[in-house]
Amino acid sequence: QLQFVESGGGLVQPGGSLRLSCTPSEFRRDLLQIGWFRQAPGKEREGVSCIGDSGRRKNYADSVKGRFTISRDINKNTAYLQMNSLEPEDTAVYYCGLCVLSTLTTARGFGSWGQGTQVTVSS
Repeated sequence: QLQFVESGGGLVQPGGSLRLSCTPSEFRRDLLQIGWFRQAPGKEREGVSCIGDSGRRKNYADSVKGRFTISRDINKNTAYLQMNSLEPEDTAVYYCGLCVLSTLTTARGFGSWGQGTQVTVSS
């Protein structure tokens, strides 16, 4: 079952930036809608951003609009999340998965979450 490998997390001060990367665990020829999700301690996983299969359409959670930018490499089916102006509230484990663009939810049938990458925003 398809999984993704996330990387790029770390500890950063408020106002700082990080760039996350997401790569599928296996080669896939079909283009996928790939999204970023996050889960903070004691909270449910939430959708952060989703990018369409061509890379033209994007959607963001209200909490990250204007600060985060999602992009992708079509040839590699790899997605990125550039996170600027980070806030302590952004602290969470960030996961990559198949998404529904309009709702920022997990695509039906996808459930093989990877290890995620920890993002900690603290002074």
